[in-house]
Amino acid sequence: MSNKLPPDIAQMPSKPPFWRDAEKRAIAFQVVALLVVAFVSYYLYSNTQANLERQSIATGFGFLDKEASFEIGESLIEYSAADTYLRALLVGALNTVKVSFIGITLMIILGTLIGVARLSSNWLISKLAASYIEVMQNIPVLLQLFFWYAIFYESFPPPRQALNPFDGLFLCNRGVIFGVPETHAAHAVMGWAFLAVLIGSVFLSRWAHKRQDLTGKAFPTLRITALAAIGVPLLIWLAYGAPTAMDVPALSGFNFRGGVTVSPEFSALLLGLVIYTSAFVAEIVRAGIQSVGKGQIEAAMAIGLKPGQRLHLVVLPQALRVIIPPLTSQMLNLLKNSSLAIAIGYADFVAVTNTMINQTGQAIEGVALIMLVFLFFSLSTSLFMNWYNKKMKLVER
Repeated sequence: MSNKLPPDIAQMPSKPPFWRDAEKRAIAFQVVALLVVAFVSYYLYSNTQANLERQSIATGFGFLDKEASFEIGESLIEYSAADTYLRALLVGALNTVKVSFIGITLMIILGTLIGVARLSSNWLISKLAASYIEVMQNIPVLLQLFFWYAIFYESFPPPRQALNPFDGLFLCNRGVIFGVPETHAAHAVMGWAFLAVLIGSVFLSRWAHKRQDLTGKAFPTLRITALAAIGVPLLIWLAYGAPTAMDVPALSGFNFRGGVTVSPEFSALLLGLVIYTSAFVAEIVRAGIQSVGKGQIEAAMAIGLKPGQRLHLVVLPQALRVIIPPLTSQMLNLLKNSSLAIAIGYADFVAVTNTMINQTGQAIEGVALIMLVFLFFSLSTSLFMNWYNKKMKLVER
């Protein structure tokens, strides 16, 4: 008998050795990388623990229940030095949310206006918008914060010589102080009514779109919403007797009492962040508008749409699909840049945490809290914008 193997079996390639198998090599490299990361992490953890024990520094978050013993200049909720570190951190987080939310809203509005102005056929408007973009993009945001902070403190007089353009408004180096309506039950009801109108406008808009798809007739959703947003709160105000009492600020000693005070720190931070970031948003808006095909604009002109209608009904809805992803990045940039508030003394989360670290020595816990809070804010913003981006994308048939 012959010991030769059949030709088809003899020609089969032998199994390659381990170091030549790409799939096995990849698995081995990943295991080695994982072991290296685990070893480095263990080394850093054990070294940190040893150093903390040697210096008799306690670890953990038990200090959050202790008395903070420091004041915070601005707070959306009631706070005093007798409150805990946890409440102080909550005040700082709310201050960060306040400046970020207002800043993002103003950034989108200003950036959109400048981006549209950049494409204006008017030479002067176009060049002014281009100059704004070039100048503001190339000045570091921290320098802009220092500039606006210096403007508020150096250009405005002290409270006793405060500028008073008209009754109820004062400008001084303590900030902008203005009168507000006194607390009344009507105001809360008016606020809820306004919110209800905005929610109702969403459902009204959906119904109007369906109606237009079926009948071809447009429905004045925007005008009706605007009328209801003004009219409903006004009727409630009248129903409550039209309260007009005002809480007007008045000079008392070396400062003002009453009214609402917008601090120089908050104003400088808000202006710096909005002006800097809106320059980048303007370029994003310009690029998004220019991405819309000329045929779309010509078709809108052919059916008699006015320039404002073309922008609102044809150009911007299509440009949003290009604008939203980079706009999300700029929103996150503004949110993260708000941590520079510590440089001008605004009590945001980073500033409050830094004070807490100086008092307790809990640096690792403090830095970890900053990372977790900003990670939460950033991921929340990203999730919302990703949802909105998915909602706005083209639906293929």
